Amino acid sequence: MIVRTPPMGFNTWNTFGDKIDEKLILESADAMVATGLKDAGYTYLVIDDCWSEYERDPETGRIVPEPKKFPHGMRAVSDYVHSKGLKFGMYSCDGVRTCADYPGSYDHEFLDAQTFADYGVDYLKYDNCNRPVSAHQQTLYRRMGMALRATGRDIVFSACNWGQENVWSWIRSTGAHLYRSTGDIFDTPESYREIARSQMTHLDASAPGCFNDMDMLTVGMYGKGLVGATGCSDADYRSQFSLWCLFSCPLMLGCDIRAMNEATKALVMNKELIAIDQDPEARPPIFLQREDETDRIYAFKFLADGDYALGVYNFSEDDKDMIVLFNDTGLPAAAGYAFSLTNVFDGSDGGVHREHLRVRVPAHDCVVYRVRLVKP
Repeated sequence: MIVRTPPMGFNTWNTFGDKIDEKLILESADAMVATGLKDAGYTYLVIDDCWSEYERDPETGRIVPEPKKFPHGMRAVSDYVHSKGLKFGMYSCDGVRTCADYPGSYDHEFLDAQTFADYGVDYLKYDNCNRPVSAHQQTLYRRMGMALRATGRDIVFSACNWGQENVWSWIRSTGAHLYRSTGDIFDTPESYREIARSQMTHLDASAPGCFNDMDMLTVGMYGKGLVGATGCSDADYRSQFSLWCLFSCPLMLGCDIRAMNEATKALVMNKELIAIDQDPEARPPIFLQREDETDRIYAFKFLADGDYALGVYNFSEDDKDMIVLFNDTGLPAAAGYAFSLTNVFDGSDGGVHREHLRVRVPAHDCVVYRVRLVKP
């Protein structure tokens, strides 16, 4: 199995869009090592759209890198990334043209897959723009899945169809290792919340080998870059990052990793949150909120070692006293057990609680606990 836990890394799109070049990729590779991201588990460095010439090479039919952006060629970039102990990722599309109007892989899947393998690619993000109306989307993803396998190289297949055609119901059959389940994220509170809410009923198909991908993270962008929009607060970034972890989503950073502040570094390298995301069983959480609680989320997740994770999210504009009723998790009061809580953000002891937990959560913020079942 190529992917046993959700992939972690960095993708260029959210911050840089078409403003990519060799210098940026090499500097980002250096930053992934120097900041400690690599040691924390972020190993994939992925170049998104806009890396190629506008047309294929007329002699070979291959997609070729734009020489002003990548003067030494893509293999040299790949070799540098690999020399840092990282893995290298690139982008294509199942249509005739990519989303930014560069050559897509439609009808060239096997040639392009071999081209990527020749570059030393370890990860392919495969988008869904400019696909002929007559083309069957599921067939096109199967075709690229087969083409990647034919290269003989282990390449993570990131299918990016934006949640169309109930993708969670069929994507595992294509050989994909992760699947975009939503539209594009933007750096606003409304965007990450809408995305998270949209997948609360679609996490059952996500499992080791093929993970639900809710798009690249905007954590640490603060309104900068291509999808910067209004930006978010540190409280929102805590909520976004921990939701992705509780949902067992890929953790692909989208901020400029060369310029992360200390708050961003501490959050994205939080060992306890990463452990929840990388839990080997990747079980989906259950959700405990009542129907009228549209401005909050309570998520409870079984972990492989016998512990649990509990996330309490306040999406409102006011601080809230929030109550978790343990019976909803499956723990009745008569069981003779209680929950012992440890705050994953600061390691503080959250106490031992029976029947319920009442916690004050600031506006836009969250509290996340690692939970152990104990006899009080």
